[in-house]
Amino acid sequence: MQDSVERIAASIRSSQMLRLFSVGFLALLLQIPIAMIGGLVSERQERRQAAVAEVSSKWGNAQAITGPALVVPYTYRWTEASAGGQQVTRTEPRNAIFLPEQLQVRGSASSETRSRGIFSVPVYKLSIALEGEFARPNFSELGLEPAAVAWERAHLAIGISDARAIQEETAVSWNEKRVPFLPGTGGFTDGGTGIHAVVGLADATQRFKFSFPLSLNGSLGAYLTPFGQNTVVELQSNYGHPSFQGNWLPSERSVSSAAFQAKWSIPFLGRNYPQAWKAETQMREAIDSSRFGVELVNPVDHYRMAERSVKYAGLFILLTFATVWLIEVLAGVRVHPIQYLMLGGALCLFYLLELSLSEHLGFPLAYAMASASVICMVAAYCIVVLHRMSRALVVGLGVALLYAYLYILLMNEDYALLIGSVGLFAILAAIMFTTRRVDWYAVGARAPAPPGPS
Repeated sequence: MQDSVERIAASIRSSQMLRLFSVGFLALLLQIPIAMIGGLVSERQERRQAAVAEVSSKWGNAQAITGPALVVPYTYRWTEASAGGQQVTRTEPRNAIFLPEQLQVRGSASSETRSRGIFSVPVYKLSIALEGEFARPNFSELGLEPAAVAWERAHLAIGISDARAIQEETAVSWNEKRVPFLPGTGGFTDGGTGIHAVVGLADATQRFKFSFPLSLNGSLGAYLTPFGQNTVVELQSNYGHPSFQGNWLPSERSVSSAAFQAKWSIPFLGRNYPQAWKAETQMREAIDSSRFGVELVNPVDHYRMAERSVKYAGLFILLTFATVWLIEVLAGVRVHPIQYLMLGGALCLFYLLELSLSEHLGFPLAYAMASASVICMVAAYCIVVLHRMSRALVVGLGVALLYAYLYILLMNEDYALLIGSVGLFAILAAIMFTTRRVDWYAVGARAPAPPGPS
């Protein structure tokens, strides 16, 4: 009876199919620490976002400039029946919004990096000059009587998403008359927070030229709106990694490692709001969707890279285990499941090292150090486990090729699918070529080879 049990146990241990399934099970088991590392990456991302929010709240958030717009108050009158059946005239103050015919914006964003702990945040000082021209508002287009208009209370309004980051007092030159800005956007509710200047339109002037400077602190990005019938924006900065955003990309741009210049030329036909409307008509959503600008992005987001690399962890563990298993089959050595777990643990540590080192050294150097450390560890361990230096070098070389392959995937996001599918095809072809002459029925019956010299 005992002999039968021992024979059954021996046949199970020698069954390559069962060993293959056990190796696959161990690879699945190692997804638990991989999932924990993935959660750690998300936690570090959240801490970085909290640091960015803290720095931005003190320096200045991403700036979105809406305007300028000319706000003209008027009195709206209507009649309604009272409780006694008599017709009563009611009045209510309202506003009409008019946009400029021409709008030119020129400016520069001087960028620098602020730190909060180990996290860095790109911030900037934005200095811009806005100028353009309004035509005299035509209220008949809005179905209103000019007699109801309070021309003397007309004001120029500019929406600024983070108005507290305004660095200097400013004034508008309105037909060569200097008018100071005041807090708030007045009747321009679609502009949010900002500033306004009471310019007045009491005379019969038909054209109104304006110009004014703005100096703002901001972080992460800067955006504008195409409020002119023809809007021209020229922006330059000493930041070398811009990401242009919005419905319009620059018509001209020049980007180097240390600076960029960009120019937008936008006709009003491409946006979804008119040159004039009544303030009670909500245009906020259409205005927000028309914004364009630039974001100051990090050239390599190491948290995003770590998050993407963790997605390949299961595949890399499985391929490394498959290499060791094939050496078992072809060389007749025996590797214990605990030794597989040790190798898998070393592969899992790569992602933890990559994440922790990249916070201090940057992603490329951190990746090189983490991969080199794990390759040396795996190769040194396999010298003892596989009993020969040549076999350990095969495993170490395989792991090194996998990490080189992963780095290429991470650096070429647009071609990741193509590179990934071609790489998997090549790996499967190599495995099929290596095992093309193996007699799988005879493998289990062959006794393991005795350990050789290392």
